[in-house]
Amino acid sequence: MRAGPVRLALDGRGVDGGLYLRLDHWAQHLPPVLRGAVAAFSAYGLGLLAVLMLAAWWRARRADGTTMARALAVPLCVVLAFAADTLLKGVLQEPRPCQVLPAAPTLEACPLPGDWSLPSNHTVIAFAGAAALWLVDRRLGATALVLAAALGVSRVLVGVHYPHDVALGALVGLAAGYGLGRAAGRGGVLVDRARPGPLRRLLAA
Repeated sequence: MRAGPVRLALDGRGVDGGLYLRLDHWAQHLPPVLRGAVAAFSAYGLGLLAVLMLAAWWRARRADGTTMARALAVPLCVVLAFAADTLLKGVLQEPRPCQVLPAAPTLEACPLPGDWSLPSNHTVIAFAGAAALWLVDRRLGATALVLAAALGVSRVLVGVHYPHDVALGALVGLAAGYGLGRAAGRGGVLVDRARPGPLRRLLAA
């Protein structure tokens, strides 16, 4: 009889639960306009990452094949990082802090039980995208890293993640995005071959 998958069922309260509660208290006392802005950014900030991806592709049209291959692969890097994060969540099974700690009403609705906390999905996606973009264009990558850091902080301020959820999410995202982005550069030869053909408008300026 096969054993089922290992599940750790971690409890993050002892790691930085006190810090989470202090940040939650601080966020609750922000002016209403700022609370709304933090909540909106936390929910929709990944849309800015998509804009940076488009900008990277546009700039890569004037670059070499390796750069274009990496630019085209950024969305795939993000998807694969998200998939890895989802598997990791299922192993760690850490409940959300807003489910187990006596926090004030959070700025974002607390997810239902079974929607695990560690690592932070938003943070993994943002840092994976930033790392992959760094390999395409340094300026866009640096902008994406600032965006990723701000988004990670916002996930704690809206009350749905511990700080360590965000820290692990950043590490997973950076490792996945950079590793996959480097590997994607091997497709530069294929891009160079395809540029004179029907895909020219997609691959070249």
